Amino acid sequence: MTPAARAVPCLLALAANAAWASSDMAHSAAHSAAHSAATQQRPVEGAPAADGSVAAMSLRQAGQGRMTWLGLDVYDARLDVAPGFTADNYAAHPMRLELTYLRALPGARIAERSVVEMRRVGRFDEAQAQRWRDALQRLLPDVKKGDRIAGIYRPGQGVVFLANDRPVGEVADAEFARLFFGIWLAPQTSAPQLREALLARSGR
Repeated sequence: MTPAARAVPCLLALAANAAWASSDMAHSAAHSAAHSAATQQRPVEGAPAADGSVAAMSLRQAGQGRMTWLGLDVYDARLDVAPGFTADNYAAHPMRLELTYLRALPGARIAERSVVEMRRVGRFDEAQAQRWRDALQRLLPDVKKGDRIAGIYRPGQGVVFLANDRPVGEVADAEFARLFFGIWLAPQTSAPQLREALLARSGR
């Protein structure tokens, strides 16, 4: 299956870091306390509307956490979810995941790691893996400190991506989208502590 993907600079800078790190939970707790006001419902630019278009809708924060690797801070992650969200069936619900990068990462490494991480979530053959790998290597830029990349999950449709709050494009492939968000939200994730932090206020 070939994903119907448009060229999206920064579109998958979100993926792939889960295998490099474990979350720093003590820091996440302090970070959450310092930003407690952010737990209120808020209108989020680029959230999926009922007709599948990109529009504003109200999402609430489900949780946040920090990814670290060998003691180095990699990014802060925040998950916002729509009413009715359940962790056990995350792929059925609209949501937004935003990463704020705390250091530079090479895009080529992220691209390769993305496919590895997606394999933890679901099975796909090597031909599909190569197509996704090739697409990621063409699309992924290097990520610098301070970049904010958000993915808006559209159930059954794909992912809309934003770079520093600016819509930059979409991957219109439902299976890709499910596996991509599963890097953080599926039980098979390689970063279970970060998953718990992101889902802390989701209501499960």
